[in-house]
Amino acid sequence: MIYLQLLYSFFKIGLFAFGGGYAMISMIQGEIELHGWLSASEFIDIIAISEMTPGPIAVNSATFVGFKVAGLGGSAAATLGVALPSLIIILSISGIYMRFQRKPLSRKIFYGVRPAVTGLVAAACIFVARTALLRSGLTFAQLGQSLLRPGDWLSLGGVAIAALSLVALKRKAHPILIIAGAAAAGILLGVFFPSLLPV
Repeated sequence: MIYLQLLYSFFKIGLFAFGGGYAMISMIQGEIELHGWLSASEFIDIIAISEMTPGPIAVNSATFVGFKVAGLGGSAAATLGVALPSLIIILSISGIYMRFQRKPLSRKIFYGVRPAVTGLVAAACIFVARTALLRSGLTFAQLGQSLLRPGDWLSLGGVAIAALSLVALKRKAHPILIIAGAAAAGILLGVFFPSLLPV
């Protein structure tokens, strides 16, 4: 049953993904690919929506993925699945953790977890960048042949929007304005210059 599948998949993600929502993105992507629930492009859209809506990105992503896969029931199952492990763990170990948080062993555990979290976040960044900035369906051989023609493998519109967004962030523009501007730029490019967007 799809609801139990969503609940189980997101329970695993919530149980083993340390480092917050961005670290969970690569695990969510893995489950989506394993079950064939969504395309990479659809998942990137869900990440963008999850970023724009209030709340943690992991919970928002689970909610939207569940809804896309199995409607309101799927949304509830995925959200419950991703949130339940944290609730169980916090209720189970909060008293013990407060007593042992300053012990050397606790510090070593967190020191060991940090590089793994960095790797998970980096994997999520690579996945998002690859899907948003590169054209899909290219093999390495084709990429090698067209390396000197960036328009053949690179989404020039996506790169331009990303670069302008980074400049706007550097100049302390409000994130809502950047999101709205990027959305407007995507619409205009899609209408007038669709060849500049990822295929």
